[in-house]
Amino acid sequence: MKVAIIDTGCANLASLQFALKRLNQESIITHDLKELSQADKLLLPGVGTAAKAMYNLKMLDLENFIQNTKKPLLGICLGMQILGEFSEELHQKTLNIIPFKTQKFEEKADYTFPHMGWNQVFSSHELFKGLNGAYFYFVHSYCVSLNAYTIAECEYSTKFSASLNKDNFYGVQFHPERSGEAGEVLLKNFIQM
Repeated sequence: MKVAIIDTGCANLASLQFALKRLNQESIITHDLKELSQADKLLLPGVGTAAKAMYNLKMLDLENFIQNTKKPLLGICLGMQILGEFSEELHQKTLNIIPFKTQKFEEKADYTFPHMGWNQVFSSHELFKGLNGAYFYFVHSYCVSLNAYTIAECEYSTKFSASLNKDNFYGVQFHPERSGEAGEVLLKNFIQM
């Protein structure tokens, strides 16, 4: 099984690679299209702004490859958000793979933003096999509302999509590589699907 972590230039890729190594799963970190096209599974991590991520994907000539790949792809945090049509953050058009918009959390009393820390996720999808009700680690100020492609939900001031799926594209809002055992189980589930 060849696993490739797509190097978007805006994520801490080493921690994701270490998490995979703990599962005895080798992986490569690359933005080389030939190497990516030879992988069996793709991971698309992202940290920072949607605008910076999209700029980097264009500069690295990755946008078209990601939009058209038939390989299972897992977007992580910002990597999930850019699978949608649009992000309110800096009014940025994104990859338009799954029809959703990323929006800023609504400010509510008793809640601080960004949503940072451990929170419970509920899902019956195979990606979350053995994980319904597990806690994952989140860091985000923008979220995706529940929609037809939501496969896991979480609540922080409002219910939001903790995970999405359309065809071969999956996304998780949390950081599996920072979520201890639950995160490792999720990564293992994705690799074995």
